[in-house]
This record gives sequence, structure tokens and C-alpha cells, in this order.
Amino acid sequence: MKKNELGKFDVLGLVIGSIIGLGSFTLPGKQFLQQSGVVNTTIGLVVGGLLIMFIQYSYHTMLSVHEKDGGEFTYALDNLGRAHGFIVAWSLSLCYLSMIPLNASAYVLLYKLLLGDQYSFFLLYSFAGYQVYLSDIIIMSSVILLFAWINIKGLRISSKIQNTLITLLVVIVFTMAALMVHKSGLSTLEGYYVTGYQFSFSEIATVIAIVPFLFVGFDVIPQVATDLNFKPSKTAKLSIVSLMIGVLIYATLNFIAGLSYGPKEAMELEWAVASSIISQLGYIGFGFMLVALLAAITGGINGFMIASSKLIAALGDRDMMSKRYAYKNKNNANPYAIMFVTAISLLATLVGREVIIYIVDMASVLAAIAYLYVSYVSIRFAKNTVGKILSIISVGVSLSFILLLLVPISPAFLSCPSIIFLIVWAMLGLFVYSKQIK
Repeated sequence: MKKNELGKFDVLGLVIGSIIGLGSFTLPGKQFLQQSGVVNTTIGLVVGGLLIMFIQYSYHTMLSVHEKDGGEFTYALDNLGRAHGFIVAWSLSLCYLSMIPLNASAYVLLYKLLLGDQYSFFLLYSFAGYQVYLSDIIIMSSVILLFAWINIKGLRISSKIQNTLITLLVVIVFTMAALMVHKSGLSTLEGYYVTGYQFSFSEIATVIAIVPFLFVGFDVIPQVATDLNFKPSKTAKLSIVSLMIGVLIYATLNFIAGLSYGPKEAMELEWAVASSIISQLGYIGFGFMLVALLAAITGGINGFMIASSKLIAALGDRDMMSKRYAYKNKNNANPYAIMFVTAISLLATLVGREVIIYIVDMASVLAAIAYLYVSYVSIRFAKNTVGKILSIISVGVSLSFILLLLVPISPAFLSCPSIIFLIVWAMLGLFVYSKQIK
């Protein structure tokens, strides 16, 4: 293997790390148990994962005929023209970029959880009801700058770190779940979530609707297609395995929280997964969980730093941004693209966690738009009738994700702030594109 090439295990680590982030640890208490319980959440995750696998087939078709940097962006650009390529790039750029400060903000949560709010210092201002401290900005910025430096040093270094982190994550999560079942049994979970269980489409739909956001990490592969030491078209099995592991980890962490708490109890806790582990396995178990969380959020920062910088570099290469962003250093990294991504991520630390969450919420729509384009173009390149049918189904799945989030009567309709941010981002995109074509 060459110095900066990625092997199959590297790709697996990169994708799982990009799928599993802070949300996998916080959503059980803040959303899943309250809105959908354990069973309906698990059904939603499994169904959502299966739907993403249809989309993954379209990605497999893309990688079979399009082994170029930029992935979805250059695929749409080459086959549908400049405007459509820009729409895909504009959508994916915010998807990727928003995930970096979101995961970095988890370090702030850990800092406050371990030391308490009293150790936050120098309150700067309140933004959208969230108090922004200088200490928060310093912590988030330090993490972002560290991974910018690591990625400038080259893909092989960052992928080795990623592999270690993700191996720890997977082993710890499943081991803790098994230990908790052995120690506490299933009585609490059965009492709250199994006895009297009712199938609910609306509860399942709220989970399915955010699947594009939860699993957007699987589309990191196209961004590193030219850095693989094997044919990109061979990544289908790796993507499917990554998605399956992602579904299992999300469901397992929700299961862990449900072993100790009912919906209302979980909602009132700052961090239901952590509290559940402490109550059953003590602070030794909590220590291992912290390692798993750090692995998840750090893997997310690293994975999306790679994906977003590759996308920016592709935009530079196709004259849709400055050519300097396409420049590669001796480590085969794109330093100017990485610095651009870092600068935007550092700016995001100034607005506070609540605003970042609103932006991330709308990322499901933006991810689904990219899925829709890949699926549509892949109909043309499908090698047989079955392939065309699967790509057409993939188009339908992508549209369904979009409708679930944007139709007002949908149980998963976006919040008002997220809709506003989506409109602002679309208008800003129109402005940027209009400047390009003059």
C-alpha cells in the first residue's frame, strides 16, 4: 500500500466513524425513548437503514462508472450540468461542515459533565437562548485545530487514528450492553417498553425521517475514491457492513438507556445513556463509556474533516472555487481546503450549540437532495433492468425522506428555526451561484 492510500479496514473505520457521532449517545434520552420508545425506535432504525441500502446501490453504480474526486458533486456536474452540480455541492457542504462543530461541542458537554458549569468561564453572550462562554470556544476550537493539523499531515495518519478509535467504540458499546443485561436483567425495559407495546407509524416515521442525517457518513466513500488501494466499485459490501454496524450501535445505545429508565425519566436526565451505565456498572463502566463517546465524536470530526476538505478541493479543481483549494501537498492532502473547512468550523463555534443543532436538523433534507441526484443519474448507468428498478426505488426513497421533513402534516416536519435556516441557506446558494455565472 502506498503512503496515503486507504485499505478496506481504513474505509470501514472512516465510514463507521462518520455515521456514529454525538447523536448516538444523546438521542436516546432527548428523543428516541420519549417519542418512539425502544421497539419502535429499533424498527425505525432498521427500516431507515434498509432504505439507505437502496440508495447505497445507486452509490455503487456511481462508483462503478465515476472514480473521481468530489463524488456526488462531480457525478451530477458531469452528467447534468453546472447548476445541478452546484446544488449537490452546496447541499453536501453544509451537511459535512455542520457535523464538525457539532461533534466538537461534545467536548464542551463532557467538560461540563465532569467538572460542572462552575468551571465554564468568561460568559460572552447568549445566542438563541444558549449561553456562549469563552471556555466553550477554546475547547471546541482546540479540537478542530488539532484535527486540521492531523489531516494536513496526510490521510494515512488520520486513518490510523480513526481505526483505533472506531475499534474501541464498537467493542465497548456491545460489551457494556451485554454486561448491563447480565447484571440488571430486562425488567425495567419490559415494564416500560414491551408490556402493552403498540405499533405506531408516526413514532417510527420520526426516526426514519432523521436517518439521512444519522447515516450521512456512508457517503464519505465517494469523497476518497481516488485514495483507495482497491477499485471504488468494490466498496458496496463495506458500505452495507458499516450501515448495519451503525444501526446496531444506535439501537444498542437506546437499549442501554431503556434498561434503566422510562420515557419521562430519560427526558429529564442530562444524559440518559451515561446515567443508565453509572446506575448499573458504576463509574468504572462510565469511564469505559467516556472512551467510547470520545472515540465516536473524534471519529466524526476526523471523518467529516476528510470528506468536507475533499469536496472543497473538488470544487476548486472544477473552477467553482479558487484553484488553490485543489492544491495537494507532499502528503497528498489538500491543505488550503482543510484550512477553509477549519475556518468555517471555527466560526460555527461562536454561535453556540443550539444554533448548530438547528442547522444539523435541516442537514437531513440536504443529504436527501444529494441522494436524489445520485439515484436519478444512476438510472442511466444501471447495467441491467434490476439495476434500473433499484435506482428508481432509490429515487422514491430519497423523495420520501424529503417529504417527511418538509410536508407540514408529517410527524417529522422540521422545526421553524430549521426551516428558516434551510431557506436562508438556499437563498445564499442562489446568490453565490449567480455570482459564478456572471
